[in-house]
Amino acid sequence: MNHPGAAYQSDVIIKKMQEQKLHQLLHYLNNHSPFYKDLFQRHKIDIAAIQTLEDLSLLPVTTKEDLQKNNEDFLCVSRKDIIEYTSTSGTLGSPVFIALTENDLQRLAYNEYNSFITADGSANDIYQLMLTLDRQFMAGMAYYSGIRKMGGGIIRVGPGVPALQWDVIQNQKPTVIVAVPSFILKLIQYAKENGIDVNATSVKKAVCIGENIRNLDLSLNILGKKITEAWNIHLYSTYASTEMQTAFTECNAGKGGHLLPDLLIVELLDENNCNVPANTPGEVTITTLSVEGMPLLRYKTGDVCMYFDKPCSCGRTAIRLSPLIGRKKQMIKFKGTTIYPSTLFELLNEINEVNEYVVEVSTNEVGLDEVLLYLYVANVNAETDYRIRSYIQGKLRVSPLIKYVSADTIKAMQFNEGSRKVIKFIEKRN
Repeated sequence: MNHPGAAYQSDVIIKKMQEQKLHQLLHYLNNHSPFYKDLFQRHKIDIAAIQTLEDLSLLPVTTKEDLQKNNEDFLCVSRKDIIEYTSTSGTLGSPVFIALTENDLQRLAYNEYNSFITADGSANDIYQLMLTLDRQFMAGMAYYSGIRKMGGGIIRVGPGVPALQWDVIQNQKPTVIVAVPSFILKLIQYAKENGIDVNATSVKKAVCIGENIRNLDLSLNILGKKITEAWNIHLYSTYASTEMQTAFTECNAGKGGHLLPDLLIVELLDENNCNVPANTPGEVTITTLSVEGMPLLRYKTGDVCMYFDKPCSCGRTAIRLSPLIGRKKQMIKFKGTTIYPSTLFELLNEINEVNEYVVEVSTNEVGLDEVLLYLYVANVNAETDYRIRSYIQGKLRVSPLIKYVSADTIKAMQFNEGSRKVIKFIEKRN
């Protein structure tokens, strides 16, 4: 964290800084990480030969399965030096713990400080946090710490309960909300039903977490459009994961999430672990910088994005990431068509009759992917059913199974006990 404003520096300076930090990381891992020390020995890796970012390709990748099977062996400090234990959500398998030292917590605060600054935040803003700050959720703690570092005001309301959220908005007058986009739609609906003029409130911005608000061409998707058509607020998209302990956040231009180059090296890799060019989908693969407790080297996140390497109009020169295209393990091969759950989410968000949904994928009797859509539609009749099925078939060119369920059933499916996130995808494949 010795490079404030690193994202504004020239490509040459950024590369040199990252290479210095990479050298430090390799020596640190070789001395302190049981997992990476063994990895280097097994693959006969001479860390002194890794001099440039291009040399990263000489190193083996680390997978989620590695982290799940060898969780303890990634720890580089003694237990007495750990201040915070967080965990992944387990979206792509069993959760793993990520341990943070005091230095890591300071790094996390610095990360979110920069993220909120990127999203036009300032000490004059008051942030209403509509998300969990418990259950070992790193992001909630990160937002809180970053806003404190920036000097902004914080209102910790937690997730859900539109009535409570609006009561707080009207009384405490936040300028920014941090929330899942689909929940912002629920806030808008509640306001409409209860005579609240959303545009007469203090809220001017929303930092959106957990869901895409943009298409791959960076225009607002249907979710983003529905929000901004009803509420005149500026939306900022974010992308992050617990393992990377870093966030990619949009600036006012809305042209992708900005890399914080002093905190992370990012590669986008193809099926052969080769780097893809700009504007090409690849698996987000990260190397954490300045992490003390559980640093990661060439860690494949399972997330598929694209990157943009042209300087942004805001002046930042580091690369930017596209919205999340999908997760590799969640990719569906359905009747000859490749589909990501995010594609289905976007499609279902477009259908006004569909109030809520859950997508389930399973393996059928001949070993192929089968897709079942659980839909809550307030008034189901033959005409509505025909419109929904026709729209889905017209957009996808294939027809998944559809099951209409009650509001209580869909709520129970979306909010399993212990889950930190709204569940919209259920994996039941063999």
